[in-house]
Amino acid sequence: MDPHSSAQDVPRCDLCETAIVHSYCDFCHFNLCMSCIGKHISDGYDKHKIVPFQERRLTLIFPKCETHPQKNCKFQCKDCNNIFVCSSCMASEQHGRHKFVEVTEVFKKKKDDIKKDTQEFQNHISPTYEEIALDLENQLANLDGGYEKLTTTMSKQGEQWHREIDIVINKMKTELSEIKEKHRDILQKHLNEIKQIQFLIKETLQAIRKIEKSTEVSTTIEYSSKIREFSKLPPKVSLPTFIPKPIDREKLYSLFGQITPLSTATEENVLSLNQPKTSVRELLDEPELVTTIQTGYKKLYNVACVNEDRIWTSGETNDIKCFNSKGSLVRTFKIKSEEMPNDIAVNSDGNLLYCDGTDGTVNIVKNGQTEELIRLPEWTPTQLCVTSTGDLLVTMFSDDETQSKVVWYSGSTEKQTIQFDDKGKPLYSGNDGMKYITENRNHDICVADYQAGAVVVVNQDGKLRWRYTGHPSVTKNKPFQPYGITADSQSHILTADSDNHCIQILDQNGKFLQYIDNCVLRDPFGLCVDNNDNLFVCEFYKGNVKKIKYLK
Repeated sequence: MDPHSSAQDVPRCDLCETAIVHSYCDFCHFNLCMSCIGKHISDGYDKHKIVPFQERRLTLIFPKCETHPQKNCKFQCKDCNNIFVCSSCMASEQHGRHKFVEVTEVFKKKKDDIKKDTQEFQNHISPTYEEIALDLENQLANLDGGYEKLTTTMSKQGEQWHREIDIVINKMKTELSEIKEKHRDILQKHLNEIKQIQFLIKETLQAIRKIEKSTEVSTTIEYSSKIREFSKLPPKVSLPTFIPKPIDREKLYSLFGQITPLSTATEENVLSLNQPKTSVRELLDEPELVTTIQTGYKKLYNVACVNEDRIWTSGETNDIKCFNSKGSLVRTFKIKSEEMPNDIAVNSDGNLLYCDGTDGTVNIVKNGQTEELIRLPEWTPTQLCVTSTGDLLVTMFSDDETQSKVVWYSGSTEKQTIQFDDKGKPLYSGNDGMKYITENRNHDICVADYQAGAVVVVNQDGKLRWRYTGHPSVTKNKPFQPYGITADSQSHILTADSDNHCIQILDQNGKFLQYIDNCVLRDPFGLCVDNNDNLFVCEFYKGNVKKIKYLK
């Protein structure tokens, strides 16, 4: 404990060791009472600096030189692993022609890093863990209700099968009960771990606050950030789902339904320090159709918006139309090509972007003027996504229609190309331009690959996380071939299963959650969600945009 700043004892004079401290020598770093001030400065040394005790430690405390004990080390030698050196060391042959850096510069930079870490702990890390702990406590509190709901669903299905399936129902209820206990144990374990981490975070904050206030150079420079250590979050556990199956007496148990196992992420959840916090919103049991906008297109491909006051659409013509929330046409914009745009997007400033497959360009419209952002001489841009940082993700295929890839742009500068997995195999089918793209809340890059019949998800480094190829269903009997794709504030991924006339909702780890199939959707195509998580769906042949509420 620092004797100069202890809150548990009244500071005493360092000379007489009895009187209460009154002043401080900011050069010698001594606590002094009124009586001992004169004694301390009586040695004739002219560098003493007596200040009120509350204003102490304005002078940095440099480490003493091991080679020249009478001197302080005010530099570090960059060629000698940043060891501390004094002016005499710098002039010695041992450090001839070496590069040096002032300790005050390193000290200041470290202090800035410590201040940032303190803010991250206070403003993000701690609140996030508090939210996780509360969420786990709520899950534990609502666990019985969730499982009772599943049990009720099973019972309703069982009533249709009469006495023959009673034994099957009882067996599956027992199985569910066992999963519930396992679920409870996992949640309790996670909660205990989170509370332990919260305790460690408090200890860490106390330690770095102490360093933050300290002028000890060695301690400050030796500080090592623990932000990355606390950024790894525990995997999430979801309630299992019950999926009813049609009756077949010969296979009662296998066809009655199935209980999915407890789902936990296969890789660590990493806390993104730039990711804004959002409250948890659950899916509605029955999504609601809010409104229908008639666009006038005979074939409607794309919809894009940030808020519901400006809903941009494109179809089989070169007109891009903008509607308000009431369905009134606000504006029409013609692209320079005579052909339809491949895709449209809207950035956070409300500016329209579009892909022109005719000349291989990506363009932005500002104040009614078109500005070319990207030109691709040997590739055709197909779909667009504006990332959370304002960058662009563009899907494209080669002119010989043998390859497809995703390219990440910052402005017009190419930052990253995503095309192959770790084994050098293509991530996407090569000869089809229908590859809608979105960025999930956790910064995963999600592509709906129509020809491959899959949703392909990579992390922000371009590494394959998972591939989703559809959900078994007795009512959705057409092959899964996704078109539009979007993601919401809860990291749900929504994709248009056009041939089955529905939207499929997945979690961030590729687990199927729910269909949206009760809003009389026909041939859903392009998708987007606004900043309030309202879903907008293009009906391809009807030319309508349907606004759907699907979160509580």
